[in-house]
Parts: sequence; C-alpha cells; structure tokens
Amino acid sequence: MIAAPASGSGKTTVATGLMAAFTAAGLAVSPHKVGPDYIDPGYHALATGRPGRNLDAFLCGPELIAPLFRHGAAGAGLAVVEGVMGLYDGASGEGELASTAQVAKALRAPVILVVDASSQSRSVAALVHGFASWDPEVRVAGVILNKVGSPRHEELLREALDHSGVPVLGALHRAQRIRTPSRHLGLVPVAERRAEAAEAVAAMAERVRAGVDLEAVLALARGAPPLPGAPWTPPVPAPTRAAPTAGTRPVIAVAGGPAFTFGYAEHPELLHAAGAEVAVFDPLRDERLPEGTAGLVIGGGFPEVYAAELSANEPLRAAVAALAASGAPVAAECAGLLYLARSLDGRPMCGVLDAEARMSDRLTLGYRRAVAVHDSVLAAAGTRVHGHEFHRTALVPGAGEVPAWGLLSPERRTEGHVCGGVHASYLHLHWAAHPELAARLVRHAARADPVTASGPRDAAGSPGAAFPSLSSVTSSTSASEGA
Repeated sequence: MIAAPASGSGKTTVATGLMAAFTAAGLAVSPHKVGPDYIDPGYHALATGRPGRNLDAFLCGPELIAPLFRHGAAGAGLAVVEGVMGLYDGASGEGELASTAQVAKALRAPVILVVDASSQSRSVAALVHGFASWDPEVRVAGVILNKVGSPRHEELLREALDHSGVPVLGALHRAQRIRTPSRHLGLVPVAERRAEAAEAVAAMAERVRAGVDLEAVLALARGAPPLPGAPWTPPVPAPTRAAPTAGTRPVIAVAGGPAFTFGYAEHPELLHAAGAEVAVFDPLRDERLPEGTAGLVIGGGFPEVYAAELSANEPLRAAVAALAASGAPVAAECAGLLYLARSLDGRPMCGVLDAEARMSDRLTLGYRRAVAVHDSVLAAAGTRVHGHEFHRTALVPGAGEVPAWGLLSPERRTEGHVCGGVHASYLHLHWAAHPELAARLVRHAARADPVTASGPRDAAGSPGAAFPSLSSVTSSTSASEGA
C-alpha cells in the first residue's frame, strides 16, 4: 500500500513508478487504487498492462475489498495499491470508512508512507512516528522521502528517522516536474494523451529505480501475511423468462474513447456474466452504434472538453436518439447524462433528455447514499445504492421530469432522469456492489430490437422515431438541478 500523510505528497508518482519499474523487471504487477477515482487507474494500467482496479469501501462495502482485490490480483506476482488523500482520511463524517487505512487493514497490506520532505528535517521523525502509531492495526512498514532538496538534506532526514523504527526505503530528489497535466477534475486521462502519458510513466519508473530500494520494497510485499477468502467473481443470474438464452446474447454498446474514460473494470465483466456481448465504441469517431446494439451504457468522462466534436458527429447523435426512442435500455452516468441532453454549453447533443447542460463554477463532489425513486431499466423502485458525484457542470431540466434517485445523505434531494428505457444520472455507481443492476439492464436488452445497418426501429417499423420529451411522459414529479 502506497500512502501519504496528505494529498499532493507524491503517491501517484511513487505508486505508478513502482508498478512500471517492477513490470519492466519481468514481474506481473496488479494495480489498484483506493477510492472512486477513474484517472489514476488509467496510468496504472499503462504502467502494468493490466486493468487498473478500484477498492472503495463506501461504494462496494468493506466486505468486498479483499474479494475484489483477489479477483484483480489473480495471476500476479506483486500487487501495488495507491491510497487516497491522507492515510487516515475517508468519507466525510464516517470515521475510517473508505480510507486508505481501512483498505490496508482489510488487505493486511504493509504500508509505505510517501512523505513530502520539503521544508523540514528532524521534524520528519515526529510526523512518521505519529502516522505509524496512530492505529496499531495499520502497519507502516517503510518510508519513501519525496521532494528532497539535496544530498545533505537527505542525510539529515535519514539521521532523524534512524531511531523511528520505520526504515527509509528510498529518497526522490526534487527534479524537473514530470509532465502530467491537470484540469478541473484532476489529471488528464491516459486516453487523451497516450504517447505523452507513456513518456510520463517511463519517467516515473526511472525516478523510482534511481531513488528507491526495489529489493527492499519487494521483500516487504512478499512478507505480507496470507489473505484468506475467495476472490470476487461476476455472478451469473438465475435463468428467467426474460434472460438471454444460448446463442442470443444481446449486444450492449459501451461508450469509450477520449470523451468517455470513466468506468470500472468490473462493469463489462458483470454485463458479460449476465449474458451480454459488450461492444466498445468511440462517440468522437464512430458514426454508427455497433451492429446489433440492443442496449447502451455511457459512463463518465469529459464531454465538455469534446463538446464540439461530439456535436459534430450528427449521425451518431441521431443513432443514439433513435435507439432511445425504440425503448432499448440506455444507462448514462454524469458525462453520459450530458451527452443525452439537448445541448451542452450551447452545442447540440443527442436530445434524448429535455434538459440543457452547461459548465459551472461550482464543484459538486462527494459520496452519496441514494434510493431509486421509480422503476427503470437499471434499478427497481426502492433499490438502495451508494454512489459518488464529481462534476463541474449543471443541468437545467425541462418541466415534469421523473427523477432517477432520491439522495438520502449528506443532503436530501432528487437527481437524475428516468424516461422510457433511459436511466441518466450524475451518480457514479460501482456495479460490483449491485450486480443486479447489470443483470436488469441485460434482461431489458434481451427484449429490445437490435440496431441493424438501417438503424433501430420504432413501433411502426420505421427507422428512428423522435424521442418523446420528458414532459410528455409525466408531470407528476419534479427534481432539483444536479449541481
């Protein structure tokens, strides 16, 4: 476990550098990230060649942390887990829930503390002592010093830590900043800058090789105690009358490419286990949905960055609208919600939802407990979920919309849209905690008319009928703005 006293200490550089260095040395490295973040796992995947996987005790529950870890780490010789925020920071007001410390305890993982050593010398010993002794169940087993100013500075830091009981496993000196550009929601995803990201990962690996005792780190990992229990596996739903049968797997198209990079590795695995064929497409480039599409999943990402390109792809926007009009299941999260709106910052989108989207100065961020307000293709009314919101956009809905979720905490409001076969919301979910969502989506897709080369059909059999406005479906419930 790579942890730190606070955000900005260098966890991502050290964790990704270790992953890349050990992979280059011939080890199969399993990459993991504590928390809901989608972007760091992309860099981890680039470093290791394996899917980056999240371990989030709020979204999935503490009981799934070890099984999900074992599932992701199957066949690997080493697992590296990047923590989130400070070691003991978790969900606001929830104690240790969703903290790096909680996950470290669930995995029995030794913790390496990455310390920003700039502007201190002997005080570093007090800092490390405090973190190592705060919770005796968390084993802080080593320190990597970051942002060290000079050889003399490193010497002073090592002398201070000589009697701390926590060995120094490495020191990274201040150097020219590795180019990992950021914007309003964090690092720029790998899919948007693959060549530059590969260079950045290589630079991280080189810095770690030069400054860290890799043999000591590997010995620490190999000394971790056994982790009992079985790995998580995507459940196969019990057969029902509406479930897919052999040879009739419905195709569920999943949006990908640079505009839609936010998704958890377990989601396509769950869809496949539930009986679907998963087909990834790029809304920036593909003018048609994959052949045979009977359902659509549009996850999160940065559509506001690509609004002009998404808007310019009129054939695909029309295809998405026609699929929704046909009644096929469509599940959209955050960026997908914006893509389904009439417009985004004034640029035409798919027009599936009677809503206008725009960038906002306000960051909406945090864990949410929610309940499904109405039946939908994704969730039955009354289904309770844990989710996460993270966006700088706002949605201005039309009149008479039907909300998807009632948020229960930390605030009470309704959110999202349900209309026909569409479920769209700002709320990010981890389906491993709710496998019935994937199974429900696949069941609806099994009953839908698949897309053919001429496009989806409406009830009369003609291509692409216009999607009805939300206000024409119901006016019984109104919902608050999403941000």
